[in-house]
Amino acid sequence: MDRVEIVHQNFLTRVASGDLPKGKPACGALSNDAALSLFHSQVLSRQLDRVSREMQKAGEGFYTIGSSGHEGMAAVAHALRPTDIAFLHYRDAAFQIARAAQVGHDEIARDMLMSFACRAADPISGGRHKVLGSLPLMIPPQTSTIASHLPKAVGMAFSIGAARRRKPEHQLVPDDAISVCSFGDASLNHSTAQGAINTAGWTAVQSTPLPLLMICEDNGIGISTKTPLGWVEASMRHRPGLRYFTADALDMFETYRVTQEAADFVRRTRTPAFLHLKMVRLYGHAGADVATSYLPKAEVEAEEAQDPLLHSVRLLSEAGALTHEEAIKLYDETLTSLEALRDEVAKLPPLSSAAEVAESLIPPKRICQQNNGPTSEERAAAFGADAKQLSEPQPMSRLINWALTDLMLEHGEITLMGEDVGRKGGVYGVTQKLQSRFGPDRVIDTLLDEQSILGLAIGMAHNGFIPIPEIQFLAYLHNAEDQLRGEAATLPFFSKGQFTNPMVIRIAGLGYQKGFGGHFHNDNSIAVLRDIPGVIIACPSNGEDAAKMLRECFRLAREEQRVVVFLEPIALYPMRDLDEPGDGGWMRAYPAPSEWIALGEVGVHGEGRDLAILTYGNGAYLSQQAQAKLAAEGIKARIIDLRWLAPLPLDAVLEQVSDCDHVLIVDECRRTGSQSEGLLAGLFEAGRTALSRITAEDCFIATGPAYAAPLPSVDAIVKRARILCKKTP
Repeated sequence: MDRVEIVHQNFLTRVASGDLPKGKPACGALSNDAALSLFHSQVLSRQLDRVSREMQKAGEGFYTIGSSGHEGMAAVAHALRPTDIAFLHYRDAAFQIARAAQVGHDEIARDMLMSFACRAADPISGGRHKVLGSLPLMIPPQTSTIASHLPKAVGMAFSIGAARRRKPEHQLVPDDAISVCSFGDASLNHSTAQGAINTAGWTAVQSTPLPLLMICEDNGIGISTKTPLGWVEASMRHRPGLRYFTADALDMFETYRVTQEAADFVRRTRTPAFLHLKMVRLYGHAGADVATSYLPKAEVEAEEAQDPLLHSVRLLSEAGALTHEEAIKLYDETLTSLEALRDEVAKLPPLSSAAEVAESLIPPKRICQQNNGPTSEERAAAFGADAKQLSEPQPMSRLINWALTDLMLEHGEITLMGEDVGRKGGVYGVTQKLQSRFGPDRVIDTLLDEQSILGLAIGMAHNGFIPIPEIQFLAYLHNAEDQLRGEAATLPFFSKGQFTNPMVIRIAGLGYQKGFGGHFHNDNSIAVLRDIPGVIIACPSNGEDAAKMLRECFRLAREEQRVVVFLEPIALYPMRDLDEPGDGGWMRAYPAPSEWIALGEVGVHGEGRDLAILTYGNGAYLSQQAQAKLAAEGIKARIIDLRWLAPLPLDAVLEQVSDCDHVLIVDECRRTGSQSEGLLAGLFEAGRTALSRITAEDCFIATGPAYAAPLPSVDAIVKRARILCKKTP
């Protein structure tokens, strides 16, 4: 027999004979009726594991991680409020079932079976993944993650306090809620978890409200690697800014009492707490994993002997709430009803097409109130001395600053966050004066942890804010890219658009900085962003476009609930001149707040038909310099500034190159994985063959005089244009 059958038979035999594990007597405020309800949830969770494994064997279900051994989480749910948003560990089926009982949701078993079987009628993911989650239960869906949900749980906790001070239009959770996240003892060691825990403590010691309850479900093992005995308590009991609580999750009465104490502490003090729950793991890690292949049989059997359902039967029997016979009857009847439900669910259709699978990548549009905007007096007060310069040509960095100012004046739900964005005003001064204009609660100087910055943004976006986080340099994103790939972008996908986290992520990046940083401050690879489904990438080349595109990016986040990356070319921040020193040819006047550039709208400079140059960012600057030289040689070129890098605006590009003889792509990203690959493919598929491209080399960028050596140059553009157009100087 496999371990599932062994645990099943052990329960029936031991309950029938009264051979139950020893333990403390029931103690606490949990009533017999409530305890009996929790046992119902525990049994349903256990039998769902059993049935889901049977479905998998029959080809009706798919890979699953069970919750057996973690049934104590039912008592955790009962100690919390249904409005406390919960970012759950993948073993927390009992939590979801118990919360459903709190709100009278009787179809939870059917809902969960549909998810296990990946049926299109699954109410949370629409058959896209086996997930726990429910909007009515305030449980955002989580896939199989290693603590990646902890940073956004911290962000959600921060947002609850922020919403008390400045209520967003689309606030999700009430002001008296707390943010809850649960995870395993193995996940505790992940850098993401440690970063989130550190951020929670760092925030709390500064007296910033952070109603967060972190729950570590300690079953002593991560897949096959054991957690050192006592490690969780030793590492967490004395962390600054966190209150430590612990309970034996095999005992529902103790678990309920201690969780209630922890939740009351968090709710009352608005400070974070860490709840350490001791559990067992049954059946191995997941799927076909067999624990006896890496653990001694006696050790596996010892864990099975501490089955939490056996402990619950003992406690309920001692309290006079349930006889052994009634426990077996409930256990059997639950299995019978689930097997009948399984037969119904198996007949339901799954998703059947790529279009159906991709449907929820793009969230539904949201109805937003129309703001009147600031008065002229309010705007003058915010801009101060800058108001006199609004009509004068300025470099890009200043125009981005002014665009942010106007947006923040009109939309109180905008919050900026990042390293050095406040007092310093950013490494390049882009956010100067914004903290003094709007206060430190809207322009937040964070600790130096990109995972926490993006987690803060995701959590706040969950609760109705429109965050604009800044990643100081593009290369720094790689420390935290899973917060976008695995959390922000997948949330609407796995929730059928029911949960969203719209935001605009500002990233300073790309190359051409002279004498500063090398590859770490001149990163010219954005492939990691371009292949995240649903994410929009904007990249302006001049200040006027930057201001207009930033407004569109904000609209896309606010009204269309999109995750948008606003990529700012560092080298163009201060750029003033184009062809000659002092000509001021790259500066622009600040566009009126009502002006914007729509998603997919490209920029065109020139009307030449000999050559179309497709480019963006620094490439647009270099191409305009090359354009004048080419004109002197009789090559009439037009420059098409892509502006939008994901999705690539291929339709607009094809329209603009339709009457041009040749097409040259100038791409400052690396040859492998650059935008040029998609552009070449799209143009070729449309029948264009007179094509060529210039890209950066597949190489990192050096510091010092060779900073631009691997990158496209004006001379390279001119030379390739001559060859393509079959002209020589």
